[in-house]
Amino acid sequence: MNIGYQYILLIIAGVAGMAWGLPAAHRLRRPFDIGAAVVVLCGVIVFALGILLTFSPNFF
Repeated sequence: MNIGYQYILLIIAGVAGMAWGLPAAHRLRRPFDIGAAVVVLCGVIVFALGILLTFSPNFF
Protein backbone atom coordinates (compact mmCIF):
# COMPACT_ATOMS: atom_id res chain seq x y z
CA MET A 1 0.00 0.00 0.00
CA ASN A 2 1.48 3.28 -1.09
CA ILE A 3 0.65 5.98 1.46
CA GLY A 4 1.38 9.54 0.39
CA TYR A 5 3.44 11.29 3.01
CA GLN A 6 1.92 14.64 2.10
CA TYR A 7 -1.39 13.29 3.40
CA ILE A 8 0.25 12.37 6.69
CA LEU A 9 1.48 15.96 6.89
CA LEU A 10 -2.12 17.14 6.42
CA ILE A 11 -3.15 15.02 9.39
CA ILE A 12 -0.32 16.39 11.53
CA ALA A 13 -1.11 19.98 10.53
CA GLY A 14 -4.78 19.47 11.35
CA VAL A 15 -4.03 18.06 14.79
CA ALA A 16 -1.57 20.88 15.46
CA GLY A 17 -4.16 23.50 14.50
CA MET A 18 -6.74 21.94 16.78
CA ALA A 19 -4.26 21.52 19.63
CA TRP A 20 -3.28 25.19 19.47
CA GLY A 21 -6.70 26.63 18.70
CA LEU A 22 -8.86 24.97 21.33
CA PRO A 23 -7.04 26.39 24.37
CA ALA A 24 -6.37 29.67 22.57
CA ALA A 25 -10.07 30.16 21.82
CA HIS A 26 -10.76 30.16 25.56
CA ARG A 27 -7.62 32.02 26.61
CA LEU A 28 -7.58 34.97 24.22
CA ARG A 29 -9.69 38.08 24.54
CA ARG A 30 -12.75 38.93 22.48
CA PRO A 31 -11.65 39.76 18.93
CA PHE A 32 -8.76 37.28 18.88
CA ASP A 33 -10.71 34.26 20.09
CA ILE A 34 -12.66 34.28 16.83
CA GLY A 35 -9.43 33.78 14.88
CA ALA A 36 -8.47 30.88 17.13
CA ALA A 37 -11.89 29.31 16.60
CA VAL A 38 -11.42 29.62 12.84
CA VAL A 39 -8.03 27.89 13.17
CA VAL A 40 -9.75 25.02 14.98
CA LEU A 41 -12.35 24.75 12.23
CA CYS A 42 -9.66 24.73 9.54
CA GLY A 43 -7.73 22.14 11.55
CA VAL A 44 -10.75 19.84 11.63
CA ILE A 45 -11.24 20.22 7.88
CA VAL A 46 -7.56 19.62 7.09
CA PHE A 47 -7.48 16.62 9.44
CA ALA A 48 -10.57 15.07 7.85
CA LEU A 49 -9.18 15.70 4.36
CA GLY A 50 -5.88 14.08 5.33
CA ILE A 51 -7.63 10.99 6.72
CA LEU A 52 -9.82 10.74 3.63
CA LEU A 53 -6.94 11.04 1.20
CA THR A 54 -4.72 8.66 3.18
CA PHE A 55 -7.20 5.82 2.99
CA SER A 56 -8.73 6.66 -0.39
CA PRO A 57 -6.11 8.53 -2.45
CA ASN A 58 -8.20 8.58 -5.65
CA PHE A 59 -11.29 10.05 -3.97
CA PHE A 60 -11.24 13.32 -5.89
